Amino acid sequence: MKRFLYLILLIFYSSAVLFLLALFYSSQSLAETNKSIDNYFYIGKMESHNKDFTLFFKPRDKAIVAKGKNSNYINNYPQDLYFYDNVSKKEMSLVSYDWFPKTAKKFLLDYDYPVFPDDFAYYLLKDNNTLIMVSTIKDINKNFMYDIKKNKLNIYQKKSDLSFIISTYSRNCGYASLNSEFSCNVYKPLIANNVIN
Repeated sequence: MKRFLYLILLIFYSSAVLFLLALFYSSQSLAETNKSIDNYFYIGKMESHNKDFTLFFKPRDKAIVAKGKNSNYINNYPQDLYFYDNVSKKEMSLVSYDWFPKTAKKFLLDYDYPVFPDDFAYYLLKDNNTLIMVSTIKDINKNFMYDIKKNKLNIYQKKSDLSFIISTYSRNCGYASLNSEFSCNVYKPLIANNVIN
């Protein structure tokens, strides 16, 4: 009888220890997967690779009534993308609701609803001039490329070796030349804070 009770107590304690270990390791892995969102995105603002300028989102002064799938809706203070020159301390509007929806509609013939500058994640390439705009809206199946200096928007052709995934950062890996080592450039996207809300 004592052996039987000892065996039951041993099973109970070992299962309790296993349960606590499993709980500890699952909370540890959960904490790892819930890393700060800043590790994957720039939220609200992003400095250029050469630190010459900063890109940031700025809310508009007025709400906008927009056409929705089922009914019209009000987009409270949509955000435009701004450019801040760190040297001259001047800011200018870069991707604005004033021109962006009309220009984007020329490329989005199969999408019937308005698009806003903050509907995209912005990847700044190493040239400090090219922005790849990846849609955060599932129904928009095209991405854009924006030239900062020329102020020109085009469709992003997916013939590049860059793979952009909105839920994470992008990687461009390879050899710069025959004499160089294999390396990867990592690009975190800039998103408006209303994308994560």
